[in-house]
Amino acid sequence: MSQSPVIKSEIPSGTIIDNRYIIQQLLGQGGLGRTYLAFDTRRFNEPCVLKEFAPIGTGEGGLEKCRNLFKREAKILHQLEHPQIPRFLACFEGDGRLFLVQEFVNGKTYSALLRERQKQGQNFSEDEVIRWLKNLLPVLEYIHQHHIIHRDISPDNIMLPEGKSLPVLIDFGVGKQIADLNESNNSNQATFVGKMSLVGKVGYAPREQISLGLCSPSSDLYALGVTGVVLLTGRDPSFLMDQYSLEWKWRFYTYVSDGFAEILNKMLADTPRQRYQTSREVLADLELIGQHHISPSTMFDVPPTVLTRESEPTMIVPQTDQPPPSPAETTLISPSTQQTVQHQPTSQNQPTSRTQGNTSRNQNTSRTQGNTSINAAFIQRCQKALAYYIGPMASFVVEDTLAENEQVTPYQFVELLAREIPEAEAALEFTRRLFS
Repeated sequence: MSQSPVIKSEIPSGTIIDNRYIIQQLLGQGGLGRTYLAFDTRRFNEPCVLKEFAPIGTGEGGLEKCRNLFKREAKILHQLEHPQIPRFLACFEGDGRLFLVQEFVNGKTYSALLRERQKQGQNFSEDEVIRWLKNLLPVLEYIHQHHIIHRDISPDNIMLPEGKSLPVLIDFGVGKQIADLNESNNSNQATFVGKMSLVGKVGYAPREQISLGLCSPSSDLYALGVTGVVLLTGRDPSFLMDQYSLEWKWRFYTYVSDGFAEILNKMLADTPRQRYQTSREVLADLELIGQHHISPSTMFDVPPTVLTRESEPTMIVPQTDQPPPSPAETTLISPSTQQTVQHQPTSQNQPTSRTQGNTSRNQNTSRTQGNTSINAAFIQRCQKALAYYIGPMASFVVEDTLAENEQVTPYQFVELLAREIPEAEAALEFTRRLFS
């Protein structure tokens, strides 16, 4: 007959544990136990984190298995000595409970920091996330060298200590040793995690970890990549992935350079072997950003699509053998108002150099000759989409943007155009139209 589960109650505030630690408050709880803020009476009431290890649903018969797993976790934490990992202080058992004691990090999680940014209408910038990755990847390299996988990386488990600049990786209570070389001759760093310790946050953990319990260093890199795009976009992973194809669509919600996007996409590859295998590889590619040209995506070589909104301005081009008019002479008709506006050049005495050699082609096309990243079809598509939001001035905005940013990439070009749209939601919609 199976034993009924033993579920210990939450420890009340003010309780003294092990004649030393005074419980202050519950910090959090999950499938493996609870975390408390406590004061250490033998260290001048220094704050610390007390982790109660008590997997939910464990019966009396499984207590010994819990104890062995607890000892393994304590051994993992004991061997970690890194300034960006909370110090392991002690472990003990009392009243049928298993406890770990760790250094208390006085700061905010990146979930909290992101919420603060969003209240101001902001997310983390590309430069900030690149710097954040460069500060965290060495920490992952360190734990992976110690044959440890974190397996639960997310904005909740990365903190920025108060007054400090380097992020701290917390909550190794679910950490997993990659392999015990004394018990196995298998050199493959991927390992199977038993059902009892099958953990990982949905949306952040890769599919092989959630579905099969398989984890490797690339699993942590995947979760770190997801956390990075969440900081960039301010959106939950469930909103960043296509629900039908399960492909990442995070670029619809933020603007980053092509080089950085390629790095994040490789971190987010669904198949483990297609991802980065070590933190060093990611760091090496991050250092190369801006040092070489990234070829534009083939999505910019497709012909412009027709916008479907009924109120979308339609560009009218005379059906003659003459070349199309310049943007300044374009006639726009808005179906919603049925009004026609004819735009004439602002000056009849334009410089000869402006007209000679260019009157036989659209000005936007000529502008792209010095900009190999953007083709004429994509520029025309951008102009049509922008006209829907700001009207006939779109042609002038496109022309000026290209003139002032000759080496701009397609994504940067769209970002610059989006800034001309006053409403934030409309600017986001404009971006999604162009990249959908």
